[in-house]
Amino acid sequence: MNHPHPLQSLKRPLTEALLLGLQGIFGARLSTSQAMREHHGKDESSYDPMLPDAVVFAHSSEEVAAAVALCNEHAFPVIAYGTGTSLEGHILALQGGLSIDLSQMNQVVAINPEDLTVTVQPGVTRKQLNVEIKDTGLFFPIDPGADASIGGMTATRASGTNAVRYGTMRENVLALTVVTAAGKIIKTGTRAKKSSAGYDLTRLFVGSEGTLGIITEITLKIYPQPEAVSAAICSFTDIASAVNTVIQTIQMGVPVARVEFLDESSVRAINQHDKLSLPEKPLLMFEFHGSEHGVKEQAEVVQHIAAEFGAIGFEWATRPEDRSRLWQARHNAYFALLQLRPGCRAISTDCCVPISRLADCLLETKADCEREHIIHGIIGHVGDGNFHVQMLVDTNDAADVARAEGVNARMVARAIAMNGTCTGEHGVGLHKMDFLVDEHGEAAIDVMRSIKHAMDPNNILNPGKIIRW
Repeated sequence: MNHPHPLQSLKRPLTEALLLGLQGIFGARLSTSQAMREHHGKDESSYDPMLPDAVVFAHSSEEVAAAVALCNEHAFPVIAYGTGTSLEGHILALQGGLSIDLSQMNQVVAINPEDLTVTVQPGVTRKQLNVEIKDTGLFFPIDPGADASIGGMTATRASGTNAVRYGTMRENVLALTVVTAAGKIIKTGTRAKKSSAGYDLTRLFVGSEGTLGIITEITLKIYPQPEAVSAAICSFTDIASAVNTVIQTIQMGVPVARVEFLDESSVRAINQHDKLSLPEKPLLMFEFHGSEHGVKEQAEVVQHIAAEFGAIGFEWATRPEDRSRLWQARHNAYFALLQLRPGCRAISTDCCVPISRLADCLLETKADCEREHIIHGIIGHVGDGNFHVQMLVDTNDAADVARAEGVNARMVARAIAMNGTCTGEHGVGLHKMDFLVDEHGEAAIDVMRSIKHAMDPNNILNPGKIIRW
């Protein structure tokens, strides 16, 4: 947005002693080049790049621990980096610092198909993981739009299109290896499916966005590949009918694996981007997992519900290649929408509400975008009551940005008033910090701040994110 963030004035120096110490740990895997720093100082948010002073590529928990301990001695910031696909400014180096790139820690450590678990290093991506476990007849269902790293997905408590059936990262992480701010390596949890032993440190780190520790190993639940999979799409004349179809489907307990909503702008964008010919009307995309009989039964119930709400067509995609093409187009929606206003940047935001309030929240947000004349798209994992708004703005035009941020603020206020949350899956980063107080209250934020102060007294771990120091 071409203006510095206030915390950038607190930038901390990279001393010669610290640089020499890091060179001793990483050798040629340390870089201070401008190009490397620029690559690690930006994400998919609308914020201007904020560059680290140096980048290192870690190969082990021990290297991460040594680097963090050294940085802690010098009170020097540390930011964990996975694939750089975050949307809320999570990885930006507000105060400079060291970017620890974990992408080369990309080994699947152990597959335990008999226990339905897998242990991976943080640089393993979701697509890589599913390729590596495919022959076991199992799969990992969490699928944010980007091919994100498992470490980043854990740190941001990601979810995706399958969450309505399989849950989010919160429900699917069993155990972690974490490097603390003091440079200690700790392990949280086990491969057991349940435990009542002590504080739940695993859940504390899942969603902490690198502010409490750096995740260097993750143990996950995995699932049997379904016997049968079927997908269907249907269009509607208006958004309310599409959303009410979803609400009734969920309230009736139909175990859909995926149910995605796209408004007409989003459909138009993916038609252009992926060379599809979908009707440019509000669209629902369904996927059903189970036995042949179960899938057929689920689909028939949903088809009947959709017909009651005036669905236009109910088209099946039973061939794997057809399903893959549809879901790939859905995952490309963020980049497809950018093409609706060339040269723009996206202010991307999300919220989540109880399913009974989904239609109210989504429709009011849609009307708000239209009143402000903002080019936008709304897509959503609506089976969870979670939707995303992508507003296309000229970041050099302060008024343009202010209109979009106004829509975002009103959407969040609306969601919180409906007993929802300011973010269903994007995370807090920089963008949603001020809304946490409205959602949780000052007393709860003080508890979070106390945890941060206790675990990271020098405020070196991703400073300036989630809560104010």
